[in-house]
Amino acid sequence: MSKTSRFKTFRTMIGRFKKEEEYGKNLTPIDSDYYASSAFGAFRAAFKDKWSYMWYTVSHPMDGYYWIRHRSRGSVPLAIFMVVLFSFSFTANRLLASFVVNELDPRSVDSYYELLAVLFFFVLLCTSNWSVTCLMSGEGRFKDIIIAIGYATLPITIVLNVATVVSQVVADNEVALYFMLLVLGISYGAIMMLIGIMQVHNYTLGKTLITLFLTVLALLIIIFLIVLLFNMLSMVYHFFRSIYTELLFRT
Repeated sequence: MSKTSRFKTFRTMIGRFKKEEEYGKNLTPIDSDYYASSAFGAFRAAFKDKWSYMWYTVSHPMDGYYWIRHRSRGSVPLAIFMVVLFSFSFTANRLLASFVVNELDPRSVDSYYELLAVLFFFVLLCTSNWSVTCLMSGEGRFKDIIIAIGYATLPITIVLNVATVVSQVVADNEVALYFMLLVLGISYGAIMMLIGIMQVHNYTLGKTLITLFLTVLALLIIIFLIVLLFNMLSMVYHFFRSIYTELLFRT
């Protein structure tokens, strides 16, 4: 390309930028509302796509998790929302299940504490799996692990709500139906989690099982270190507080 052609191309680009700038300044309120609605429409379409693909992943976990890893079809906020929904469903089941299948005192259930416990365990599980797979040549990113585990809670959430409703109509000799529903939902969620970890890290089934076993060990080690840290901090706090109290009484 000659220097004259380059100069003409550069001048054309400058003129186009100036026109776009003037057009942006002269937007009417109607135009601004149109572009705002277009942005909202794009967000709504993207959310609808993520939502529908999550259900596709539940029904086709092998293909769903594969494209979540290689085409970024999953959503981290949606996965976290599923975990929160699972926590609420778990608490509702403990509170509202019929006395035929639930002998728990509702006054002993703290929904806020259970939500924090579920989220804390979810973060620990994702962190443990990520730390193990980093050492075992795993291809999955941390966001992929969050999505794989978060989406796997959806069938468990559905079954928990269904079982809560079923518990209101079962008799003593039909309790097996309630527990069968729970076993089926939890089993399918565990299978989804297994397939998700296998697909996002590109592992074989045997390596995935070894990874999950090491993930549990890493989880226990992290919990032990957290408890040890809090114990040490508590000892340091009580030590300095005793010194402060002693000096306060001596003065």
